[in-house]
Formats: sequence, C-alpha cells, structure tokens
Amino acid sequence: MVRVALVCMLAACSAEGGDDAASDDGGGDADGMVEQPTSTTYDFGPYEIAPGEEVEDDCVQITLGNAGFLYVNAVELTTGPGFHHSNWLHVPETTFEGPDGTFKCADRGFTEPGGAAVGGVIFAQSTQSPHEVQQFPAGVIVKVPPKSKLVAPIHLLNGGDTTISLAPTIKISSIPRADVTTQLAGISFQNQSLELPAGRASSFSVECDIDSYNRNITGEGISFNIYYALAHYHDLGTGLTLEAVKGDGTATTIYTTDSEVGDNLGGPIEPKFNMTGYEKLRLTCDFFNPRAEVVSWGNGDGEMCVFLAFSDSEYNWGGGVLDHRVAPQNPVDTADKISYSNPCTLIAAPSEH
Repeated sequence: MVRVALVCMLAACSAEGGDDAASDDGGGDADGMVEQPTSTTYDFGPYEIAPGEEVEDDCVQITLGNAGFLYVNAVELTTGPGFHHSNWLHVPETTFEGPDGTFKCADRGFTEPGGAAVGGVIFAQSTQSPHEVQQFPAGVIVKVPPKSKLVAPIHLLNGGDTTISLAPTIKISSIPRADVTTQLAGISFQNQSLELPAGRASSFSVECDIDSYNRNITGEGISFNIYYALAHYHDLGTGLTLEAVKGDGTATTIYTTDSEVGDNLGGPIEPKFNMTGYEKLRLTCDFFNPRAEVVSWGNGDGEMCVFLAFSDSEYNWGGGVLDHRVAPQNPVDTADKISYSNPCTLIAAPSEH
C-alpha cells in the first residue's frame, strides 16, 4: 500500500501560494460574505477485527459535499489498535462510483496511482498510530477541488487473541482562501531493497540528487522549503533519518525519529527546512531483527522504509529504490551493524496538473 503512495504524492496538485494560491473560483460565498475556517468530522466503519485477522484489500469512501475549493490546513485521524495504516486521497465525486462506506478496492477499480491521476494525497497515517493530527503552519494548505470525496486504502491487522472493535473518525479543517499563503506539493522516498539480516542491527540508505535533476529541467538549483514529514516502518524499525547533503558531502539532518510503531511518526518541520545550497536527499532506515530468518520488504511480517513529506516546491518529488527485487548493495559490516547503500531512481512531476 505504501509503495503506490509515492505515485499519489507525485500526482498531488500544488504550487507556492500568494496570488496564485488564492485566485481560484469556488472558494468564496456567492453573496460576497467573508469565509470562515471550517472543521468537519466524518465517521467511517465500524470494524470488527478478529484475532489473527489481516485486511489489506478494503477501501473507505467519504463524500465531502464541498461546493467550492477546500484549503485544508489540518487533518485529524482517530482510529484505535488494529488500524495498521491508511493513505487518504481526494478524488472527484464522479470517479470510482459507489456509495460511501467500506468496499473492496478492486470492485470499483480503485488503485492509489489511479486515484492520484485524478486527485491527490491529503494525509498518510503513521503505522498503528491510534490518533494523529497533521497540522500545517498558518496559511499553508493542501487544496481540494470542488465536489470531491476522500478514498483511502486501509490496512487492518489484529495480532492479539481478542476481537478489536473500532469506530474511526477523520476531521478535515480548512481556512478561508484569503488566508492562504502557500500551497503544498508532495515528497515521497522509499527504499524497498530491504534484507534485514537475522539476529543483527542493520541500516539501509539511498541518496537522491534532486539538484541536478532540477537544473536539467529549470536551469536553476533547488530552493524549496520542507514543512511536514512522516516516517513509515514496521515493528523491527528503530529509526528513520532524512538528511540534506551538499556537494562537498556535508549533511544536515532534516527529520529523524527513534519512535516505536504505534507512536506518531509524523510532524511539522519547525522551522521549515530550506533546501537552498543543498543537492541531495539521503534517506536512512535503521532496524534490529531478532528473528532467525532474513526479513524483506512487505506488509504483515515484512518491513518498510518510507518517508513522506510536504514542500512548497514547484515539483512533486519521489524516488529511492522502487523495486523490492533489488538487493541491498555496498555492504559495510562492523561489530555493531551491517549498513547498505543503493543508487536512487528519481521521479519529478510539475505540482500543477
């Protein structure tokens, strides 16, 4: 599910704010009244997850009923134990037709790349986090077009011996168009070349040269800001670090976490991180595998190494190692752990579509 979230982030419609961010029709009142901030909470489910049950092929649909644009400044998701992960997209009401509620994704032909092609990402949940708030700074938003709905593939997993009952909610908070200063684009990097050695600590890195790619497109170096970050790994993950790397190899940490699964792995970058003068993004995930067998990329008992973020770049950025069949490379074995590094596949798409 997280693999294709990369495509969702790349397809999200966004641009830096100012006049452009506030120029769309549909966000104001027909009588010229001043817009007010709005918050709406939507229920979905409920769910009963049996002991040992895992659900990977269900989706949720929630129609927003918005006549005009929504300038979303915050999203709050409340779930509970057993709600392992979810990626939330906004799409037009007329796509993936069917009633609101839970459905089999395949029954409506819904895939995350398909949703991204007509909409964009609005929120991604930390692994097994029962309550999470994605709050952007004042004036910073993700723009949702009129007559949209939310669709989210969900991953449910009950590793216990009693049934779990859930009644989740998601709250969408938007601001008036006149208050918008910056519209966000997506960043998503992942490393699927995971082979966690049995009984050992390990580290997996991938470094992507964004600056060279940007110069080839625009003739200029990168200068965007990163506002919000989210890490995604499973039970064996011990931490994730995202670094900005200069041409001389000097690195600065943008975001890092040593939180366990179940904690919120996302949050604002305060202050926002400016990429001017840097050339690359380096993603590193750390693990400890106590099992007797090698652990690879995957849901369930598998592991993941994923970083999602929002920036004010004119492009949506994604990359990393995007094929789980690629083996980890360049091993460096020390007494403490074994470290790997792989080359990066980089993808960029204009933030307006």
